[in-house]
Amino acid sequence: MSAAAIDVDGHRVVPLEPGTWDLFADLAEKHNGVWGGCWCTYFHLYPDPTEERRAVGHREFKRQLVLAGRAHAALVLDGDAAVAWAQYGPVDEVANIHHRKQWEREAVRRPDFRITCLFVDRDHRRSGMASVAVRGALALIADAGGGLVESYPHDLPPGKKTSASFLYNATRTMYEQLGFTYDRPKGQGNCVMTTYVEPAVPVG
Repeated sequence: MSAAAIDVDGHRVVPLEPGTWDLFADLAEKHNGVWGGCWCTYFHLYPDPTEERRAVGHREFKRQLVLAGRAHAALVLDGDAAVAWAQYGPVDEVANIHHRKQWEREAVRRPDFRITCLFVDRDHRRSGMASVAVRGALALIADAGGGLVESYPHDLPPGKKTSASFLYNATRTMYEQLGFTYDRPKGQGNCVMTTYVEPAVPVG
Protein backbone atom coordinates (compact mmCIF):
# COMPACT_ATOMS: atom_id res chain seq x y z
CA MET A 1 0.00 0.00 0.00
CA SER A 2 1.78 3.10 -1.27
CA ALA A 3 -0.84 5.77 -0.65
CA ALA A 4 -0.10 8.51 1.87
CA ALA A 5 -2.62 8.44 4.72
CA ILE A 6 -4.66 11.42 5.91
CA ASP A 7 -5.64 11.66 9.57
CA VAL A 8 -9.33 12.41 10.23
CA ASP A 9 -10.03 12.53 13.97
CA GLY A 10 -7.54 9.74 14.60
CA HIS A 11 -8.71 7.60 11.69
CA ARG A 12 -6.41 6.87 8.76
CA VAL A 13 -7.89 7.64 5.35
CA VAL A 14 -6.21 6.71 2.06
CA PRO A 15 -7.25 7.29 -1.56
CA LEU A 16 -8.53 4.46 -3.72
CA GLU A 17 -5.80 3.74 -6.26
CA PRO A 18 -4.05 0.65 -7.66
CA GLY A 19 -2.00 0.24 -4.47
CA THR A 20 -5.10 0.26 -2.25
CA TRP A 21 -7.41 -1.73 -4.55
CA ASP A 22 -7.19 -4.84 -2.34
CA LEU A 23 -8.45 -2.86 0.68
CA PHE A 24 -11.49 -1.75 -1.29
CA ALA A 25 -12.03 -5.22 -2.78
CA ASP A 26 -11.84 -6.97 0.59
CA LEU A 27 -14.54 -4.70 2.04
CA ALA A 28 -16.76 -5.08 -1.03
CA GLU A 29 -16.36 -8.87 -1.08
CA LYS A 30 -17.22 -9.10 2.62
CA HIS A 31 -20.61 -7.58 1.70
CA ASN A 32 -21.23 -9.56 -1.51
CA GLY A 33 -20.16 -6.70 -3.78
CA VAL A 34 -22.41 -4.18 -1.92
CA TRP A 35 -25.76 -2.84 -3.14
CA GLY A 36 -26.67 -6.09 -4.87
CA GLY A 37 -23.22 -6.67 -6.37
CA CYS A 38 -22.82 -3.16 -7.81
CA TRP A 39 -19.21 -2.74 -6.64
CA CYS A 40 -19.92 1.00 -6.59
CA THR A 41 -20.02 1.15 -10.40
CA TYR A 42 -23.56 2.50 -10.90
CA PHE A 43 -22.33 6.09 -11.13
CA HIS A 44 -19.75 5.44 -13.88
CA LEU A 45 -20.58 5.80 -17.60
CA TYR A 46 -17.55 4.60 -19.62
CA PRO A 47 -18.07 4.31 -22.57
CA ASP A 48 -20.92 1.82 -22.86
CA PRO A 49 -21.21 0.60 -19.28
CA THR A 50 -23.97 -1.93 -19.87
CA GLU A 51 -22.06 -3.94 -22.47
CA GLU A 52 -18.72 -3.52 -20.71
CA ARG A 53 -20.05 -4.68 -17.37
CA ARG A 54 -21.80 -7.66 -18.94
CA ALA A 55 -18.54 -8.66 -20.56
CA VAL A 56 -16.22 -8.38 -17.57
CA GLY A 57 -18.50 -8.10 -14.51
CA HIS A 58 -18.82 -5.28 -11.99
CA ARG A 59 -15.72 -6.17 -9.97
CA GLU A 60 -13.38 -6.20 -12.95
CA PHE A 61 -15.06 -3.14 -14.49
CA LYS A 62 -14.36 -1.22 -11.26
CA ARG A 63 -10.80 -2.51 -11.04
CA GLN A 64 -10.06 -1.37 -14.58
CA LEU A 65 -11.39 2.10 -13.77
CA VAL A 66 -9.17 2.29 -10.68
CA LEU A 67 -6.11 1.17 -12.66
CA ALA A 68 -6.88 3.87 -15.24
CA GLY A 69 -7.26 6.56 -12.57
CA ARG A 70 -10.95 6.97 -13.45
CA ALA A 71 -12.48 6.00 -10.09
CA HIS A 72 -11.84 7.84 -6.81
CA ALA A 73 -12.80 7.25 -3.22
CA ALA A 74 -11.60 7.91 0.32
CA LEU A 75 -11.03 4.65 2.21
CA VAL A 76 -11.26 4.73 6.02
CA LEU A 77 -8.94 2.23 7.68
CA ASP A 78 -9.17 0.33 10.93
CA GLY A 79 -5.76 -1.22 11.34
CA ASP A 80 -4.91 -2.75 7.97
CA ALA A 81 -8.50 -3.10 6.76
CA ALA A 82 -10.88 -0.64 5.08
CA VAL A 83 -14.11 -0.18 7.02
CA ALA A 84 -15.77 2.59 4.97
CA TRP A 85 -15.49 4.55 1.77
CA ALA A 86 -16.83 7.70 0.15
CA GLN A 87 -16.83 7.73 -3.64
CA TYR A 88 -16.19 11.10 -5.30
CA GLY A 89 -15.05 12.51 -8.61
CA PRO A 90 -15.66 15.15 -11.25
CA VAL A 91 -19.05 15.08 -12.95
CA ASP A 92 -17.77 13.35 -16.08
CA GLU A 93 -16.28 10.55 -13.98
CA VAL A 94 -19.41 9.87 -11.90
CA ALA A 95 -22.11 11.04 -14.29
CA ASN A 96 -24.88 8.55 -13.63
CA ILE A 97 -26.48 9.94 -10.47
CA HIS A 98 -30.06 9.06 -9.49
CA HIS A 99 -32.61 11.52 -10.94
CA ARG A 100 -29.96 12.61 -13.47
CA LYS A 101 -32.39 14.20 -15.94
CA GLN A 102 -33.90 16.34 -13.21
CA TRP A 103 -30.42 17.37 -12.04
CA GLU A 104 -29.38 18.31 -15.58
CA ARG A 105 -32.57 20.32 -16.05
CA GLU A 106 -32.27 22.24 -12.77
CA ALA A 107 -28.53 22.66 -12.28
CA VAL A 108 -27.39 26.28 -12.41
CA ARG A 109 -23.69 25.59 -11.99
CA ARG A 110 -21.76 22.40 -12.69
CA PRO A 111 -19.80 21.36 -9.57
CA ASP A 112 -16.10 20.64 -9.71
CA PHE A 113 -16.61 17.41 -7.76
CA ARG A 114 -19.51 15.34 -6.48
CA ILE A 115 -19.74 12.76 -3.71
CA THR A 116 -22.03 9.99 -4.93
CA CYS A 117 -21.85 6.98 -2.64
CA LEU A 118 -20.90 5.99 0.90
CA PHE A 119 -20.49 2.53 2.32
CA VAL A 120 -19.69 1.40 5.86
CA ASP A 121 -18.79 -2.10 7.02
CA ARG A 122 -21.77 -3.60 8.83
CA ASP A 123 -19.57 -4.10 11.92
CA HIS A 124 -18.80 -0.35 12.09
CA ARG A 125 -22.17 1.28 11.39
CA ARG A 126 -23.69 3.91 13.70
CA SER A 127 -20.17 4.88 14.78
CA GLY A 128 -19.54 7.98 12.66
CA MET A 129 -17.55 6.26 9.90
CA ALA A 130 -19.69 7.78 7.13
CA SER A 131 -18.81 11.26 8.38
CA VAL A 132 -15.12 10.34 8.55
CA ALA A 133 -15.27 9.04 4.98
CA VAL A 134 -16.84 12.26 3.67
CA ARG A 135 -14.28 14.40 5.49
CA GLY A 136 -11.56 12.22 4.01
CA ALA A 137 -13.03 12.72 0.55
CA LEU A 138 -13.10 16.50 1.07
CA ALA A 139 -9.43 16.42 2.10
CA LEU A 140 -8.53 14.48 -1.04
CA ILE A 141 -10.59 16.92 -3.12
CA ALA A 142 -8.60 19.78 -1.54
CA ASP A 143 -5.39 17.99 -2.59
CA ALA A 144 -6.81 17.75 -6.13
CA GLY A 145 -7.40 21.51 -6.32
CA GLY A 146 -10.68 21.94 -4.43
CA GLY A 147 -13.73 23.75 -5.74
CA LEU A 148 -17.49 23.42 -5.55
CA VAL A 149 -18.58 20.01 -4.22
CA GLU A 150 -22.09 18.57 -4.45
CA SER A 151 -23.58 15.57 -2.71
CA TYR A 152 -27.02 14.00 -2.81
CA PRO A 153 -28.02 12.63 0.60
CA HIS A 154 -31.33 11.25 1.74
CA ASP A 155 -33.67 13.91 3.11
CA LEU A 156 -35.64 11.98 5.72
CA PRO A 157 -38.77 13.42 7.36
CA PRO A 158 -38.26 14.45 11.01
CA GLY A 159 -38.32 11.42 13.30
CA LYS A 160 -38.13 8.86 10.49
CA LYS A 161 -35.38 6.27 10.76
CA THR A 162 -34.26 3.71 8.23
CA SER A 163 -31.64 1.00 8.05
CA ALA A 164 -28.12 2.27 7.41
CA SER A 165 -27.80 -0.43 4.78
CA PHE A 166 -30.26 1.50 2.57
CA LEU A 167 -28.62 4.92 2.94
CA TYR A 168 -26.22 4.90 0.02
CA ASN A 169 -25.27 8.55 0.63
CA ALA A 170 -26.17 9.14 4.31
CA THR A 171 -28.56 11.90 5.38
CA ARG A 172 -29.09 15.61 4.98
CA THR A 173 -28.54 16.00 8.74
CA MET A 174 -25.07 14.50 8.55
CA TYR A 175 -24.07 16.75 5.67
CA GLU A 176 -25.40 19.81 7.49
CA GLN A 177 -23.18 18.86 10.43
CA LEU A 178 -20.24 18.79 8.01
CA GLY A 179 -20.96 22.33 6.79
CA PHE A 180 -22.84 21.56 3.58
CA THR A 181 -25.67 23.88 2.51
CA TYR A 182 -29.05 22.63 1.31
CA ASP A 183 -29.68 23.65 -2.30
CA ARG A 184 -32.80 21.92 -3.60
CA PRO A 185 -34.78 18.65 -3.56
CA LYS A 186 -33.88 15.88 -5.98
CA GLY A 187 -36.35 13.11 -6.74
CA GLN A 188 -38.36 11.70 -3.88
CA GLY A 189 -36.43 11.64 -0.64
CA ASN A 190 -33.07 13.01 -1.80
CA CYS A 191 -31.63 16.50 -2.07
CA VAL A 192 -28.72 18.48 -3.49
CA MET A 193 -26.25 19.87 -0.96
CA THR A 194 -23.10 21.88 -1.62
CA THR A 195 -19.92 23.07 -0.01
CA TYR A 196 -16.82 24.86 -1.25
CA VAL A 197 -13.42 23.30 -0.62
CA GLU A 198 -10.36 25.48 -0.65
CA PRO A 199 -7.34 23.98 -2.43
CA ALA A 200 -4.78 22.44 -0.12
CA VAL A 201 -1.71 24.58 0.57
CA PRO A 202 1.43 22.79 -0.67
CA VAL A 203 3.83 21.81 2.12
CA GLY A 204 7.18 23.55 1.82
